[in-house]
Amino acid sequence: MLSRKTLLTIFILLALSPIFGVILAEKLGYHEPLDLVAEELGLSEFEFTWTPLKDYVVPGLPDWLGYMVCGILGVLVIMFIGFIIKAMVRR
Repeated sequence: MLSRKTLLTIFILLALSPIFGVILAEKLGYHEPLDLVAEELGLSEFEFTWTPLKDYVVPGLPDWLGYMVCGILGVLVIMFIGFIIKAMVRR
C-alpha cells in the first residue's frame, strides 16, 4: 500500500492543481497549444476528440472543483494500472 507521505504529497498536489490549471490559466489567458493549432486549421474540437470530462470540467461543479475531481480520477486510474502491473509481475 502507499505510505502516508506519498498520500499526503498526492493530496497536496491535487489541492494545489486548480491554482495553476484554472485560476492562473484564466488570469494569464493561457490556451492549450493544440487547441490553438486546431483553431488555426479551422478544425472543430468534436472532429478529433471525445471525452466525458472535456477540458477537465465536471458538469454541475465549479471549474476549480471539477479540475480536482478530474485529477483524482486520473491519479486513481494510474494507481490502478500500477497495481495491476505489480500483481502481474509478482506472478
